[in-house]
Amino acid sequence: MKLSLLGLCFGLALAAAPAAATAQQAPAPQQPPAAQQPPRPFLEGSKVAVIDIQRIAAESVEGKAATSKAQALQQQKLNELNELSKKLQADQQRLQTSGAMMNDQARSELERSIERQQKELQRAQQDAQDEVAQLQQDLQTDFQNKLFPVIQQVVTEKGIHLLFSARDAGLVFVDPGLDLTAEVIKRFDAASTAGSQQPSAPANPQQ
Repeated sequence: MKLSLLGLCFGLALAAAPAAATAQQAPAPQQPPAAQQPPRPFLEGSKVAVIDIQRIAAESVEGKAATSKAQALQQQKLNELNELSKKLQADQQRLQTSGAMMNDQARSELERSIERQQKELQRAQQDAQDEVAQLQQDLQTDFQNKLFPVIQQVVTEKGIHLLFSARDAGLVFVDPGLDLTAEVIKRFDAASTAGSQQPSAPANPQQ
């Protein structure tokens, strides 16, 4: 049976601003971790199952790696934009406080410099957004390409006819025994580990 997965949406939690805002908040009191319940065994013989793509993205090795890459680029771009903004603000402050004491040439040069920096900052902001968006798209595509064969394998082994995305299918109640998420994460991580441990191909001997 060929698996058709249409419209499966997943989030990689790639927003840098919420992460930065969270980092600035006072740490919440530590709560004792709740006892984790083991996943219920899949209801053998069932032809219907559900899967939580967002949970796989959040908990799997590949999903965490993709999130780290995206957040690292976001932080890098944020730092670069902050440096440009600081320089612009410093020159604007200098013009405001000392502009009246400058000669016409010095004031005009500073005004032109501020105008140029404003344009550069706007371009840098757009370029940063485009670069982050492109990386997110590349990471999501790579994530899907690696994940879907694992889902296909599990679905084929279980004889599933219908597979629903738990967060996108409008489901009101699902028996936990129909949830394949934990098993897919386990196999996905195993496949990722096996792929990373494969030896690289030896270089061709020179003739």
